[in-house]
Amino acid sequence: MEGLSNFITMINGWVWGPPMLVLILGVGLFLSLGLRLMPILRLGTGFRLLWQGRQSTDEGEIPPFQALMTALSATVGTGNIAGVATAVFLGGPGALFWMWLTALVGMATKYSEAVLAVNFREVDERGDHVGGPMYYIRNGLGSKWAWLGFLFAIFASVAAFGIGNTVQSNSVADVLQTNFALPHWATGVILMVLVGLVLIGGIRRIGQVASSLVPLMAISYLVAGLVVLAINSPEIPSALGFVFSNAFSDTAAQGGFAGAAVWAAIQFGVARGVFSNEAGLGSAPIAHAAAQTNSPIKQGMVAMLGTFIDTIVICTITGLVIITSGAWTSGESGAALTSMAFANALPGVGNYLVAIALAIFAFTTILGWSFYGERCVEFLFGVKAIWPYRILWIIAIPVGATSNLGIVWLIADTLNAMMALPNLVALALLSPIVFKLTRTHFEQATGKRAP
Repeated sequence: MEGLSNFITMINGWVWGPPMLVLILGVGLFLSLGLRLMPILRLGTGFRLLWQGRQSTDEGEIPPFQALMTALSATVGTGNIAGVATAVFLGGPGALFWMWLTALVGMATKYSEAVLAVNFREVDERGDHVGGPMYYIRNGLGSKWAWLGFLFAIFASVAAFGIGNTVQSNSVADVLQTNFALPHWATGVILMVLVGLVLIGGIRRIGQVASSLVPLMAISYLVAGLVVLAINSPEIPSALGFVFSNAFSDTAAQGGFAGAAVWAAIQFGVARGVFSNEAGLGSAPIAHAAAQTNSPIKQGMVAMLGTFIDTIVICTITGLVIITSGAWTSGESGAALTSMAFANALPGVGNYLVAIALAIFAFTTILGWSFYGERCVEFLFGVKAIWPYRILWIIAIPVGATSNLGIVWLIADTLNAMMALPNLVALALLSPIVFKLTRTHFEQATGKRAP
């Protein structure tokens, strides 16, 4: 096992090296500038469209609101609790700054993904709308690039078992065992049964569950986080100072924190930021392709909210709670660090709040990623492959719950990068289509060029 872990660590260091970080941030920045910062400037419009999109009669399977909730159900997961804590533990407070930067340019990335997904989506033999990177690569770039779409589908269908399944069940099992003494195998069985019951209903059932659970769990977690920050309010100015200063300078060792170089802050901030909001991975557009909409641009503006809500809002709350509590120097990492930070401010309550939030976050993530994986295997093998994939998906949940957390995180991190590569290449090559569709939409709507 140690040899395998060392091998994956080596691969992980390569795929998350400077070229990948430059590619993720570079493509996001390129799209942001090409869109003239529209995703940031039109943030309010996105929220208005989200509210209006609770019901729709346009073509598609689920309303735009449910499409975003499905995408958020997959993104708002252990990355918001354990991932942020790991980033701060390994990269210091400065990692939070690089998570913010990844999210700001990631809004343009997520917007572009959804625009292309809706614009190039297809209707399968069951009458369902299907889309995502594999489809906009094939239909947008042509047959000579089809191999890139197949590559994405292969990586994503396998990566789903890491980022969207075993990592989630493993983190839940770990935190429930710590706080409620629930055996890992019991957590795995419970999750397996609950997920199986939802998956029987397909995307429509997933959309219904996500639209109910995601807003509730996100708001509840935010309220708890804000209460903790109110208690730690005297420490907020110095915490923000830490974030900005350590983003560009080495973090000195203190307490149980071993110290970190600027490169560590950048590497873990970007890597965990992408793990959390998934901008550039190509996963979210698979959900948005099923939205009941006839406007790629409107769905794109709804989609970009996912990155904002996930990272700028939820991850920021987690990061500031950890830093203001001082727990980041304790030597703890992952969900245990976040639990400690909440418990310091809310003794006897905080750790249980984190445990429950993580369990619900992970449950919805498993649901969302099951849909992503299904769409990828459908692209590769047709609709006949969906049910076998679902069965494997359900079986993997208890397996993940009883696996070693360290190697699961490593595998998930590595597979993230592998599936991001084809998608980022496609986004760069198809960017003129995104820019043209966006320009045309706003010119028709306002009679002048979009900002």
